[in-house]
Amino acid sequence: MAIDTEAPEAPERRPGELNLRELLRWSWRQLTSMRTALILLLLLALAAIPGSVIPQEGVDSLKASRWQDDHPKLTPIYERLGLFDVFDSVWFSAIYILLMVSLVGCILPRSLVYWRALRAAPPAAPRNLSRLPDHTTYTTEAPADEALAAVTAVLKQRRYRTLTGEDSVGAERGYLREAGNLLFHVSVLVVLVGFAIGSLFGYKGGVAIIEGGGFTNTLNQYDDFEPGSLFAADDMEPFSFKVEKFDAEWIKEGSSAGMARKFVADLSYREDPAAETDDYALKVNHPLTIGGTDVFLVGHGYAPVITVRDGNGEVAYSGPTIFLPEDQSFRSFGVIKAADAQPTPIGLEGWFYPTYAFTEETGPFSAFGDDLNPAISMLVYTGDLGMDDGDGQSVYELDKSKAELVKKPDGSMLRVDLAVGDTVELPNGAGTVSFDGYERWTKIQISRTPGKWVALAGVSLALLGLLGSLFIRPRRVWARVRREDGVDGGVTVVEVAGLDRSGGGDVAEELREIVAAASRKESP
Repeated sequence: MAIDTEAPEAPERRPGELNLRELLRWSWRQLTSMRTALILLLLLALAAIPGSVIPQEGVDSLKASRWQDDHPKLTPIYERLGLFDVFDSVWFSAIYILLMVSLVGCILPRSLVYWRALRAAPPAAPRNLSRLPDHTTYTTEAPADEALAAVTAVLKQRRYRTLTGEDSVGAERGYLREAGNLLFHVSVLVVLVGFAIGSLFGYKGGVAIIEGGGFTNTLNQYDDFEPGSLFAADDMEPFSFKVEKFDAEWIKEGSSAGMARKFVADLSYREDPAAETDDYALKVNHPLTIGGTDVFLVGHGYAPVITVRDGNGEVAYSGPTIFLPEDQSFRSFGVIKAADAQPTPIGLEGWFYPTYAFTEETGPFSAFGDDLNPAISMLVYTGDLGMDDGDGQSVYELDKSKAELVKKPDGSMLRVDLAVGDTVELPNGAGTVSFDGYERWTKIQISRTPGKWVALAGVSLALLGLLGSLFIRPRRVWARVRREDGVDGGVTVVEVAGLDRSGGGDVAEELREIVAAASRKESP
């Protein structure tokens, strides 16, 4: 039996069909194109918008949880999309990494092309210079070689690179324009690397401190803390500080009346436990820098001093409690949890009004952000406050799922409305609530961003690159000489032409200046 030893024919490829290698090469070219890099940069900017609009759990967990409570239908969708933690989401990281890969793949080939162009000689002069859009001709009695040498010398003085032939010279300048373009693209990559370093190795946290209170830079001192993926607690600088005093100035006249104009927190701080104490006036946009860590003043508010006595007359809760401002008038929301009250725990939830006012249409409100007429208005709950369930609970939230709202004997809702120094008795002998006064608190943000100087360098490089791209004009100039004999012994004809490769600029003026300078050099 005969055996067929011929190899089977390869399947015929259809027009436009790509094999795996060709498909990968095509995909790489698409990814590393400038168009793709611009699209990814736009997508990154768009992707950052939800992180600025939607409360982020790593930045302000309380605000995020309250937003989730107010939008129960949207919350599951947003959680699935990672919109409460945008900058750590998979899709944001994917855009970020693809943009960096695209920029690297775009920059490297262009750098090689630029390097070859930088080393290449200027192009030789065309045979017919009069065909170029900008050209001129002049005559001189100097020999052809001297006329050519004069033009060449002028071009070199004007920072042109020259290539001299037998009867012509080619010159070119403006090589740094492409360097400016490359520098701009490299700067974008440097900025991305700087942000990546800060996100990986840095951290950001916040803490609210009552006037007279202190802070030590350890993890358990923060109210909220957002570490980088490669953050190490050992890298935290061992500083501490105390808020000695807080001052706020309020605008009392004009359209901006009621707004805070200036606030300052006077700090005493130590860079480490063995260092001496220094003082610093902490202001908005004037952070305290300790090593590589910045301490910012980002907010302030009021902390009402409330005392709760239980049914046995014992103090179940007393002290300043931070209330969070909700508007420019500093109407502030807060909760009180007297979990040890007997015979039943007592919880309060409501508002603090720095300048209490009331109308039938609006009800209670704060007319001014300053403390001109402070008062509190709170609802009272008794029963299980959920503090023994073993689950973590925010100090700014009151679990009312198992508690009962306290009502008046007539069945109407009981609202505790108190001015400073007032006390109210709760129904059924549950206890009393006293409003003893109030204190100030400041919101301090502490951040360590090790890549900020890298990002700043990238921004500076981008500015330099942009200036180079805008103001450096690549130009080519050629000159050709020939000797024409005449009755008087002949003259040398010099043809000069130029070309602006950037599509702008007055090339004719440039040629006139070159011709004038060359003519002066030829003069004895």
